[in-house]
Amino acid sequence: MRSMQSALTIADLKDLARRRVPKMFFDYADSGSWTEHTYRANEADFADVRLRQRVLVDMTNRSLATEMAGEAVAMPVALAPTGLTGMQHADGEIHAARAAEAFGVPFCLSTMSICSIEAVAAAVTKPFWFQLYVMRDRDFIVRLIARARAAGCSALVLTIDLQILGQRHKDLRNGLSAPPKFTPRHVWQMATRPGWCLRMLGTKNRTFGNIVGHASNVTDVSSLSSWTAEQFDPRLSWADVAWIKEKWGGKLILKGVLDPEDARLAAESGADAIIVSNHGGRQLDGARSSISALPAIVDAVGDRIEVHLDGGVRSGQDVLKAVALGAKGVWIGRPFLYGLGAGGQAGVTRTLEIIRRELDISMALCGRRDIRAVDASILDRAP
Repeated sequence: MRSMQSALTIADLKDLARRRVPKMFFDYADSGSWTEHTYRANEADFADVRLRQRVLVDMTNRSLATEMAGEAVAMPVALAPTGLTGMQHADGEIHAARAAEAFGVPFCLSTMSICSIEAVAAAVTKPFWFQLYVMRDRDFIVRLIARARAAGCSALVLTIDLQILGQRHKDLRNGLSAPPKFTPRHVWQMATRPGWCLRMLGTKNRTFGNIVGHASNVTDVSSLSSWTAEQFDPRLSWADVAWIKEKWGGKLILKGVLDPEDARLAAESGADAIIVSNHGGRQLDGARSSISALPAIVDAVGDRIEVHLDGGVRSGQDVLKAVALGAKGVWIGRPFLYGLGAGGQAGVTRTLEIIRRELDISMALCGRRDIRAVDASILDRAP
């Protein structure tokens, strides 16, 4: 569609999504916890990382291809697990998974997705990754892991920074729910987005597909809150990581590391990779931005475990900066959600095209032709 091709930046897609997605769901994607300080810092702190421009170097035959967690990728970017993705656009997880598969980058499905593991698996031809939250009900976790294995998922991403929910004021003020509540305010929000409504009427995927029918019934934010209060386990420990690693038996990625000491413990756990992440600024407000935390973690464990990053990435140049600081992979959440809200699968594809082009051009102007050769030498360290 023409509007997708006219979107030149992630910000353009964000503006389109804002006009096409009901406010309660757009705000869910576009918000952080409490004062949103960390949410803003995630994005802003990339500006403090400066690049060295190089000239009169051969810029032909460039390649962004590399590996993440042992899998070949077209560029060092993965679509991060995001809850309620299917409320940005009908069947959102399916659209995102298909776009990622066609582009040659990983897609990771959230436990809190709208489309189930099985629905996504039926829509793609290659393995995707699955993100797991740990619940008190260990039988439910065992079943969830078995479902991911049966669906052919090639890596398990264990989120370790959400033992309790952060203070997400926008979601509470909006009365966010899936499916939406039919209060006058919510009806008005949906009525002003008729395209979104028509698409949602055409799908059966309107609630939490990995939970409903498999665990306690969860259909809206109030029941989700009570369920998470009961089921999310605040006692989660490194012993649980070992237990999950044994139950899964495949590649394990730990998401939510922000401190070098925790990174060292993660490396000792036998995990295959870690993601430097503050949950997109949606957990501990006032915590470090992901990009500012990355160098110390790479210094601590970068030779022992593969280090990835998420949080605040809004361009291909941000991806380049993270790679230069030691990240072997960069995860994007909000950028692909903006694309999804703006135009479904075509919008997610446009997100990836924008990031690829910005990454490719910025890398070339820094004098590199292969993403695997990018390191801290491309950074401008001048005061």
